[in-house]
Amino acid sequence: MPDLFDVVELAVDIPEHGLYAGQQGTVVERHSDEACEVEFTDEQGETLAMLALRQHQFVVVWRAIAGAWVPLAERVAALVAALPEDTGQEALDYVRFLHERRRRSHRVSGSTAAMPGRAA
Repeated sequence: MPDLFDVVELAVDIPEHGLYAGQQGTVVERHSDEACEVEFTDEQGETLAMLALRQHQFVVVWRAIAGAWVPLAERVAALVAALPEDTGQEALDYVRFLHERRRRSHRVSGSTAAMPGRAA
C-alpha cells in the first residue's frame, strides 16, 4: 500500500473523471489498507480530479519516504501481478520475445562489426 505523498500511475482508465492509464497522481490520504485518495493535477498544479482508488487501479512509481523512483522491474511486476493468469502469461511470453530479439540484435551487430570489409 502506498504512503502519503507517493506518486502513483493509473493502471486503468477512469473516463468518467477524464483520467486514463498512465496518468500520474499523488496519494493525499489513506482510507484503509485497500483504498487511498489520489489527487491528479495539470501542469499548472490545478486539480483535475481527486478520488479514492483501490490498489489494483494503480502502481506506485515514486516513493516519497525514500525520495526515489520505484525500479522499472518492480513497476512491471506489479502491473503483471494484477492481470488474470492467462493475460499475465501473454505478458511473460512478450517479454521473452523482446529479450530474445534484443539478444539476437546484439549478436548480429557484434558479428557484423568483426566482418572484414565492414566498418565498425
